[in-house]
Amino acid sequence: MIFLSSRLKAAAELCRRGVTVCDVGTDHAYLACWLAQNGAKNVIASDVRDGPLEAARRTVEQQGVKNVTLVKSDGLEKIDYADDVVIAGMGGELIARIISGCRFLSADTRFILQPMTKAEILRRELYRSGFEIIEERTAREGKRLYTVMLVRYTGVKSEPDELFCRTGKITDPDMLRHIAEKLLKNAAGMEKSRQPGEDSESGCTSPQELRKLAEQILALGGQEVN
Repeated sequence: MIFLSSRLKAAAELCRRGVTVCDVGTDHAYLACWLAQNGAKNVIASDVRDGPLEAARRTVEQQGVKNVTLVKSDGLEKIDYADDVVIAGMGGELIARIISGCRFLSADTRFILQPMTKAEILRRELYRSGFEIIEERTAREGKRLYTVMLVRYTGVKSEPDELFCRTGKITDPDMLRHIAEKLLKNAAGMEKSRQPGEDSESGCTSPQELRKLAEQILALGGQEVN
């Protein structure tokens, strides 16, 4: 039986049973095999590189699973269909690019996304492209916190505000504080440099704007700036 890290386990738990799941960027196929062993009808494990696919093949053979198919694909380029699509362990910008190439979108398709960086960019691009975040969960690994999103396609495009881009559907107070503290750190850096400019992650143009955004985020979790 496969053991998953906290972030991969959180992603796996958002997948539906009895459906076809595609694990994009499968690497060693740990997640793909776990899903195959825990209720998935079929699992497509894809990767763009030969090395990870060979490692995935060894894992599939060792686990003895019969319902995992390995596919060499750049994102979803060679994937014809899946009910659930998992994209974990990549930057938010890359995840957004991969989703934009999906050829089988429907109201029933679910995307389980775990960005390592730039979650705020991913949220913005999702809503601009007609997607909706249903739920977000926090995964903890040591001192690191990760968000895992459950997303569906609605076809309704919108422009989310900066607060939503930073927090999405997160309710975990620890994660909200983590996001706010990063903004406060950026504000302190802007003040120290004494140079006018724009914070690349939030779009804010002054330390005051960054602090205000951080306060709004903390308020969502019932907290205040220390």
